[in-house]
Amino acid sequence: MRRFTSLEARIDALAHRVLDRLPAHGLAGALVEFVVFGLKQAWACLFGGLLLALIIATHYLWPQNAFLARYDFLFLAALAIQMVMLAAGLEQPSEAKVILIFLVVGTVMEIFKTSAGSWIYPEESFFRIAAVPLFSGFMYAAVGSYLARISRIFDMRYTRYPAFWMTLALAAAIYVNFFAHHYTVDVRYGLFAATALLFARTSVHYRVFRFRHRMPLLLGFLLVALFIWFAENIGTWSRAWIYPDQSGGWTPVSISKLGSWYLLMIISFVLVSVVHRPRTPDEARLEDVRAGAGQADAAL
Repeated sequence: MRRFTSLEARIDALAHRVLDRLPAHGLAGALVEFVVFGLKQAWACLFGGLLLALIIATHYLWPQNAFLARYDFLFLAALAIQMVMLAAGLEQPSEAKVILIFLVVGTVMEIFKTSAGSWIYPEESFFRIAAVPLFSGFMYAAVGSYLARISRIFDMRYTRYPAFWMTLALAAAIYVNFFAHHYTVDVRYGLFAATALLFARTSVHYRVFRFRHRMPLLLGFLLVALFIWFAENIGTWSRAWIYPDQSGGWTPVSISKLGSWYLLMIISFVLVSVVHRPRTPDEARLEDVRAGAGQADAAL
């Protein structure tokens, strides 16, 4: 997996011309790492950030009697953003595959959940399946896009990562429970326990700028789920979709939804790992050595 697209490689080279001159240690060095971390996070969120910005903007600016429905505009805009990102070298083809997977998985769940009354889309649209406007699938795709992009931009590696088949089995069980709990016992607490057991010893190693850092993977899942929960509050406030208790006026999304997003994070992470298989820090060091040898040969 290439760490950067061609455009990102040029941006990285330009950034290094400035950042390499800055302090590497002490408070100033830590500040450099923090700023670069924030910039890379923003870059990884590019698709989701643009989609969320459009959701907010259309909430205020979309004409009530426009020929094109707001949801249809969001669907066409999401398609256009994806095509531009691919054409401009902002996204790798493998990331487009991840987005397609998330579109399918997310749309299927949306169709079921809206039919069960879990949430509704209050506006009309042409591009829809049953009660689900097609732009909604791109909200799931935005999560997949972020995870795929962050995996390579931060060159993420893992220690004590569980067997791949076990992660697939856990993700499948979580996905099934999102449907089955409407008819049988909700086993999400058992799934929380299984997630903790499976990933308790797993750490993610990531490079920000000069240094590699380490974080428990479970903490990473929680932080991303919390970020998505905040984005969901913005989405429901903008009436892109609403929960039944928000039909009379907006109220914050229940914090209990954080658990649902946490479990969805597991599904999302495993789906991304199908395309970008988790690698170890030892593989990173070997690749760095090979890259250095290749540069030396080129210089000769």
